[in-house]
Amino acid sequence: MILTAILFICFILPKQARFKFEYEKGKVWTQSDLISPFEFAIQKTPEQLEKDQLEVLKTIKPVYRLNPDVELVALRSFDADFQQGYTAPDLSSKQKQADYLFAKNLLMELYGRGIIEPNKRYQRFETDYNFILLRDQFAEQRNTAEVFDLVSAKNYILEALNRANIANRNALFKILESHLRVNYSPDERLTKKIEKEARQVISPYSGMVQKGELIIADGDVINAESFQKLESLRIAFEGDPLLRANRQWLFLGQFFIVSLVIALLMFFLDLFRKDIFQDHRKLALILMVICGMLAILSWAIKLNIPSLYFIPYCIVPIIIRILFDTRLALNIHLLVVLIASFLVPNSFEFAFLQITAGMTAIYSIKKLVKREQFLISAILIFVSYAVAYLGILLIKDASFYKIDWTNFIPFAFSVIITLLAYPLIYGFEKLFGITSEITLMELSNTNSPLLRDLAFKAPGTFQHSMQVANLAESAIYKIGGNALLVRAGALYHDIGKMENPQYFIENQNTGTNPHDRLPYEKSAQIIIQHVYRGVEIARKNRIPELLIDFIRTHHGNTRVDYFYQSFLKNSPKKMLDEKVFRYPGPIPFSKETAVLMLADSVEAASRSLKNPDEASINDLVERIIDYKLDQNQLIDSNITLKDIQVIKQIFKTMLMGIYHVRITYNLEK
Repeated sequence: MILTAILFICFILPKQARFKFEYEKGKVWTQSDLISPFEFAIQKTPEQLEKDQLEVLKTIKPVYRLNPDVELVALRSFDADFQQGYTAPDLSSKQKQADYLFAKNLLMELYGRGIIEPNKRYQRFETDYNFILLRDQFAEQRNTAEVFDLVSAKNYILEALNRANIANRNALFKILESHLRVNYSPDERLTKKIEKEARQVISPYSGMVQKGELIIADGDVINAESFQKLESLRIAFEGDPLLRANRQWLFLGQFFIVSLVIALLMFFLDLFRKDIFQDHRKLALILMVICGMLAILSWAIKLNIPSLYFIPYCIVPIIIRILFDTRLALNIHLLVVLIASFLVPNSFEFAFLQITAGMTAIYSIKKLVKREQFLISAILIFVSYAVAYLGILLIKDASFYKIDWTNFIPFAFSVIITLLAYPLIYGFEKLFGITSEITLMELSNTNSPLLRDLAFKAPGTFQHSMQVANLAESAIYKIGGNALLVRAGALYHDIGKMENPQYFIENQNTGTNPHDRLPYEKSAQIIIQHVYRGVEIARKNRIPELLIDFIRTHHGNTRVDYFYQSFLKNSPKKMLDEKVFRYPGPIPFSKETAVLMLADSVEAASRSLKNPDEASINDLVERIIDYKLDQNQLIDSNITLKDIQVIKQIFKTMLMGIYHVRITYNLEK
């Protein structure tokens, strides 16, 4: 699986030789004198190309076509509208005919000179510009000063009406205005074709560098000219067909680099996360995430997208952090960025931006307790990108006013896409059977169906589980561990008691105990059965195995001592099978399951205290936890004696708070 991942990454990576020099405009060239290894053309800068294109555009004349139908339709409709709509007091037929002829001649004059809609793209050079008019099969050069636009045509009508003897100027103006249309239509297709042909004539080069010519000397500052020569050399070098022919060497180099990076990741997992290294599903998930991100990067490079910062690199550390842990997320993010840095220009700038943003992403969700943290994390990632990139630009340009703020758009887009981590995490959970902290948050909601069922059928057990969750969560926060996992495990650890809630003392509120009518062996088996039934109920309700472990281990393989001792006391001559009184186990095998066992035992025992005070609580906590140690219930969990002392103190403090015990202090005068 590891070898397949390495070969896949090497296969998808662009097979392009890397220019071996790193350089930035304004920096000092610290390498030895650079002599041109071959002849190459100096590429023009984007600014130079844009300037040349503007110069060419100034010489281009846009094309318009005469549309004679516009004038014919306008004159025909004018005749009808004039006869129906032109009136005035004491208007004689002779005056009306004179006004009609005047208006129609005026309209014909306007269309004869032409009406166009000016093109603002050409007006940026000068207000009036030359254009080519296609009339039938002939072309002629005209100027916009010689023709009308809709505004100037209306003004011309007003001036003509003011000079003439017209019976009703306002009515005639409205009729004429309503029949003004553009009859010189722009031919955009032909104009663009002419512009394209003109641009193709522009040379992308501004000169040549001969073989053996000095490009830049050691200690020289990289100015605009030398920077462009270096850029041109890099483009020529990476596009050399001879280098492209040696793809097998490029593949071999990529194989070495990718193999080293993946090997470092495997060493890390073997040393610090053996549980993941030995779990093929989890290992497959990690390799899939790495391959997926590098595939997206390679695809973006091949498509030559405007900026590689559109790619949401921070989605990788977020997914790994939520599904696994902080250290692994940071380790994988660093390794992915290292591989990516070999493929992108300005590799140091790229690595700095991605590492800082990735660290921000990981730290911002270190303790995931609310879904809103994803949005907060996205905002912090963007701030990290913006601050880092702003600093880089200030170092490069030494000016705040030269900054092009549109360069920050790719970072915003990348951060928005990063929010896709949420549905991806859900998909990975279902596909690989992993439980994330998001799922734990959902399961910890006491309004979830299973917990509501527990609260209804066994309210005493539900309250006990809540108290155990509070104790265990406080302890794990202090000694270090997954507090969200402990809380969820505590809430579900006793769900098996829903089957026979009346047999558990916290649910007995009628004053009768059904165990009084049963043999001690039968009572012990009913108590022990809540572990088996809990596992069955959890699996039926699709509770993750990670939480089922808490159900299986919260009593370890201890005895049900009350019924065991009662049996010994009341049936001394009867054959005793100790297995009947012992839980099936296993014992806790993690810090979280160990803390839950201790919290469960201490909380349950504290309910038997008739007059809880500081001394009785101290004695109870010490006795219960020491008993678990004596029974070797914690030997498989990675919990230390120092942790045990911290846990004892937290349990004592919290129980005193629960039972409102006033703490006594010894004050020395």
